[in-house]
Amino acid sequence: MPITLRQLEIFEEVAANQHVTKASERLLISQSAVSMAIAELESTVGGPLFERRGRRLLLNERGRLLLPEAREILGRARTIERVLNEATTEPVGELRVGASTTIGNYILPWLLGEFARLYPRAKAYLIVGNTQQIETAVDNGQLDLGLVEGPCHIPSVNSAFWREDELVVIAGQGHPWHREKTASAEMLAKAPWIMREKGSGTREVFESAMARQGIGITISLELGHTEAIKKAVEAGLGVGCLSRMAVQRELDNGWLSRIETPLDLRRNLTILTRDYGYRTKLLDACLSLLRGSQ
Repeated sequence: MPITLRQLEIFEEVAANQHVTKASERLLISQSAVSMAIAELESTVGGPLFERRGRRLLLNERGRLLLPEAREILGRARTIERVLNEATTEPVGELRVGASTTIGNYILPWLLGEFARLYPRAKAYLIVGNTQQIETAVDNGQLDLGLVEGPCHIPSVNSAFWREDELVVIAGQGHPWHREKTASAEMLAKAPWIMREKGSGTREVFESAMARQGIGITISLELGHTEAIKKAVEAGLGVGCLSRMAVQRELDNGWLSRIETPLDLRRNLTILTRDYGYRTKLLDACLSLLRGSQ
């Protein structure tokens, strides 16, 4: 039995989610259909591709070998589909857009809403992760386009300036910094910081700014989401550093205070693409919309 594109698509989704139920929900098919496709694929390649650990499915050595090849084939198939659709005057097809947390939560939703209004025959799917996850997904073909905070670290991914952003140091109303709204280098070094996880663009920019001033960092709490950091800072568990876009509402309402520091916390937001040798009308339309929003 030959391997089908549908089997590879299901295999890729199961590998990403490590769970049949989650894969079926994302693919909008039944769990039994997912299980059957994986069983047929394993039969065709002559052995299992996953290790079953309870309900989780973890790639084994054979599965890890197959995954990049499957992604390459699926990426080329999607490109073929988009190329064939280029005969129409209007952009059509599916576009997979990835964004790091700040961009995905505070900028892109309204831009993708505008994209859907302008191009009703096209669909844009948004995946949110940290900068490291997004640039890796663009590189391996899981995403057509990425938007991240800070520099890209993968040479094979094309990166271009999109727009400027600024981080701000924040403290809660009950914090000693709240009254003066300023902090020296010495105060920054002694502060208990609440930060994003490693791989976050926000954290990388903050750590670089501190290093340029020769200031050490004491991280008291590491959280994987911007909203959790804001709430922890509001609760007085420490101080944080986040994009102004992410905390503007809290600053306006007085729930958080912006703290002036000697740090240069300006940064660039970046567009990431992969060179497939052909840029579709759909991708061009999305890039045009993004650049027009600067």
